[in-house]
Amino acid sequence: MLHEHKVLTTGQIVELCYPSVRAANHRLLDLYKWRVLDRFQPFVTSGTAPMHYVLDIAGSAALAYEDGLDPKQVGYRHEDAIGIAHSLRLAHTVGVNGLFTSLVALGQRPNARGELIAWWSERRCGRLFGDMVRPDGYGRWCEDRCQVEFFLEFDFGTEDLRKLARKLYGYETLAAATGIATPVLVWLPTSRREANARKSLADALSQLDRPALVPVATSASDVTATVGGGNSPASARWLPLSPSPTRRPGRLQLAELWPQTDASGTVTPSAAVQQQTSAEIAAPEPFPPSAPTSQFRR
Repeated sequence: MLHEHKVLTTGQIVELCYPSVRAANHRLLDLYKWRVLDRFQPFVTSGTAPMHYVLDIAGSAALAYEDGLDPKQVGYRHEDAIGIAHSLRLAHTVGVNGLFTSLVALGQRPNARGELIAWWSERRCGRLFGDMVRPDGYGRWCEDRCQVEFFLEFDFGTEDLRKLARKLYGYETLAAATGIATPVLVWLPTSRREANARKSLADALSQLDRPALVPVATSASDVTATVGGGNSPASARWLPLSPSPTRRPGRLQLAELWPQTDASGTVTPSAAVQQQTSAEIAAPEPFPPSAPTSQFRR
């Protein structure tokens, strides 16, 4: 997951695959000592930032050999991995990853109704669709035998809203090229910014030749949802940009946004363009692997 998504905080790693922070910290300390992972703690003006983890040299070698690759083929450079500590996009990357890890955690709860079954990073999306559009991530949520796939645009409040709206042209081009209309979910920091963004997005959507190819829904971090998973991204917090007579009005749960009922025959948006090479590590499954039947004693 760190190779795919660059950086994860301790809390996000706990959401992905550990029962508690204590259990995660014990294991993460070992992985850090073995140089499987590296870590850093960003400076903040108040309080204490969580520990941030990135892949280290031993970890990249293990991943390469696991997939039968030469370590040089995976394109890992430690200075690039740890360099994200000084990147201006660190907070944005952590925010995107946090949205997806919260979906993974939701799917691991007892009696969970849904689960995240695919999660691609911005880099992987860029390799596949970068000549048309560069989403912040791609996911597929499965709930009640329905699947909803989506591209994520994570707005941190610093991007010009007109620039954000212009991305819809790229999504229209991608949908036309693949023949698949994939929903675009826009996450914003506040309800006020969401209202302004919806105006810009609606104006851009009205100027598209085929607006039906770009389904858009928005949400904000301060929106309070009362249905479906509390205030998680799967709850009733998404507001479609274009009304539909087949949907109920108001904010919808993630599973209610343009669901595909035939989950077994779902085609990913990459079907027409993906060229998976032998020298590329496949996207990891969002859910952790099953626990081994026997474990070594420490």
